[in-house]
Amino acid sequence: MRTTRHDSFKGITIATAILGAWLLHLWAALRLPLASVHPVVIAVMMMAQTFLYTGLFITAHDAMHGSVCRHYRRLNTTIGFIAVTLYALFSYKKLWFKHWEHHRHVATPNADPDFHDGEHTGVVRWYAHFLLTYVSWQQIVGMALVFNILTRFMGLAVENVLLFWVFPALASTVQLFYFGTYLPHREPPGGHHNAHRSNPNNWHVLWSFLACYHFGYHYEHHDSPATPWWKLPALHRAMTVESR
Repeated sequence: MRTTRHDSFKGITIATAILGAWLLHLWAALRLPLASVHPVVIAVMMMAQTFLYTGLFITAHDAMHGSVCRHYRRLNTTIGFIAVTLYALFSYKKLWFKHWEHHRHVATPNADPDFHDGEHTGVVRWYAHFLLTYVSWQQIVGMALVFNILTRFMGLAVENVLLFWVFPALASTVQLFYFGTYLPHREPPGGHHNAHRSNPNNWHVLWSFLACYHFGYHYEHHDSPATPWWKLPALHRAMTVESR
C-alpha cells in the first residue's frame, strides 16, 4: 500500500499521541492514592497502561519498517529508539536485526527468532522461548536501577510502581506475543498454505484494534511490511475484495 507524505505526518501524530498518552497516564497513575481509589478504577487503569505499553512497542515496530514517517527517516528512527527505551530499555538496533530475521525466515524453527524452538509448540513454552530470545541481563539490571530510582529517590510508592509500571510492561509482552506471534504463526492443521506462513483472520476492526493495534491482520502485514499499523484494516478490506 502506497505511503504518502500525508501518511508520514499522520504517523508522527499518532506515534506522538501514543508516547504522550503513555507518559501522562503513567505519571498520574504513579501518584494515585491507592487507598482512596476503588479497585475497579485501579484495574481499568492497569489495563489502560498495558494497552499503551503495547502501543509503544507497535510504534517501535513500525519504525523498524520505516513506516512511522517514511519521508523523515532520521525522525522515524528516533521515535523507534525512544519507544523501545521507554518500553523496557531494549536495544533498537538488536530488535531491528531480529525483527528482519523474523520476516526473512517467518515461522521457521531455529531461524525465526519469534518462532518456537521446533519442539515446544505450546503457548507457555513458546512464550518463555520468546522472552529468553529478547530479554538480556543488561535490561534486567537497568530496569532494577530504574525501579530503585522511582521508589527510593523519587519517593513513589512501591505498590504504584508495581501496579502501573512493572505489571503493565509484563502484561503487554503477553498481549504482543499472543496476538502478534502465537495466533498469527501457529501451524494450522495440515500446515501453512501461504507464502507468508501467517494465519489470516477477519476480525472486526474494533476488536482488532483493542487486541493488538490491528496485528491480527498479520498476513496483510507480512504481505506489505511498509504499511503502518493504522492502515492495516484498509489493506485487509482491499485484499478481501481483490480475492473474491
